[in-house]
Amino acid sequence: MPQARRIALLAPPPDLSSDEAFLRQVIDGLRDLGHAVERIALTAGVGWDAGDRLAVIDGAVLPALAGAMPRHAVVLVHHWTEDLVGCEGRLPPRVIATSAALAQRLATAWRIAVEGIEIVPPATDDAPRSAGSGGPGCAILSVGALIARTGHEVLLRALARLPDLDWSLTLCGSAEDDPVHAQSLAALAQETGIAGRVSVTSEPAWHEADLFALASEWEDYGTATAAALKRGLPVAVTSGGANAEQVPVEAGVVCPPGDIEGFSKALRRVIFDEALRRAMAEAAWQAGQGLPDWRKQARPGLCPGC
Repeated sequence: MPQARRIALLAPPPDLSSDEAFLRQVIDGLRDLGHAVERIALTAGVGWDAGDRLAVIDGAVLPALAGAMPRHAVVLVHHWTEDLVGCEGRLPPRVIATSAALAQRLATAWRIAVEGIEIVPPATDDAPRSAGSGGPGCAILSVGALIARTGHEVLLRALARLPDLDWSLTLCGSAEDDPVHAQSLAALAQETGIAGRVSVTSEPAWHEADLFALASEWEDYGTATAAALKRGLPVAVTSGGANAEQVPVEAGVVCPPGDIEGFSKALRRVIFDEALRRAMAEAAWQAGQGLPDWRKQARPGLCPGC
């Protein structure tokens, strides 16, 4: 059994974002290992004291920290923001990033060696294998907030070039962060003549999908892509950030961000060839079963010596 530790997690105040879901999983993973975890909501100008506890510091609050860093501290960066530029003077000995791509971005911003940043990918919850739509067409699922960075515009324009194929698209994501952009996506679907094939929902129908697609400009890890692999879904994604890091070549197709024509050609091949999708689905399922769980990731990543 690991040695129990007292841990203070310094993070933003709780909200309903995807980052919040990540933090709750980190806390649950540490508690499952027997550690006593207290969450400290930190905002600019508010003091804090970790005492003799191990301080796990969410990178989101790193720009707000002032004063001496506690002796036992880990900075966990799971989301890139421009506010992180200039924070190199506040770093403890241990810095963790959720992907190699994010680690490289941090190393460049902080002018430190990338080898000095540990990489601990987020875990992926267990899930049953997707059964698929049953045909005759290809049911495509894309999961991500309806914002520009997620690349839904690229996905819509790529699919609009495939009117001769039988496909449908479900966009699963919130419009709250950028309602104007969400409205522009609906207008684009109308403009390109594919509105009848596109639906928007708040809950992903993983079990009924045949293909997962995401055309992000940048992903700090690629949580939705990992969730697709866990369910045995073939994937069509872009290489922005870490989105494609965990995708074996046999499990899907990968294109550069913003490449509408290239993404459309890749989608055509996967949508048209059902046998290819079945082979990709098997490779995705095998890859997904190798993704770590939260208990495994919490022990070596966040709590050294536990």
